[in-house]
Amino acid sequence: MNDYHVISTLVEDRPGVLQKVAGLFNRRGFNIDSITVGQSEINGLSRMIITVHADENGLEQVTKQLNKLVDVIKIKDITQTAVKRELCLVKVNIPNAKARAEIIQYTNIFRAKIVDVTDRTLLIEITGEKKKISAFISLIEGYGIKKIARTGLTAMARGV
Repeated sequence: MNDYHVISTLVEDRPGVLQKVAGLFNRRGFNIDSITVGQSEINGLSRMIITVHADENGLEQVTKQLNKLVDVIKIKDITQTAVKRELCLVKVNIPNAKARAEIIQYTNIFRAKIVDVTDRTLLIEITGEKKKISAFISLIEGYGIKKIARTGLTAMARGV
């Protein structure tokens, strides 16, 4: 199971739906890498973006089971056609003025934003693909990262 898939699922916006979907993956032995849920363009429906590692047979099995859930309206594997983004907030230590300047330079290079400043820390917001965010984190971790919060992947298929 090393194939990576991004699944877009339209579901009823009701309590317990997320738990049902996550439970289904759990019962089938699949670990969800990330799951994001939010309002969709249709009133009363939410969109779940689920990333999972599964072979084609496993993915087909999970998709069939998801389709059986009453709360699930539509499922689509958008792995090949998706624009994928993640949001990450990083609070990093500022040991001295030189370090502050270097971190600000990295922030600019990665087109991130500084959203909070204290005399000892910077809070940086970065969005993009997983690789970009991981590269940024690896560059600044030498300064001392205090906290990281990552949203997990969200995605949308390109085109019509």
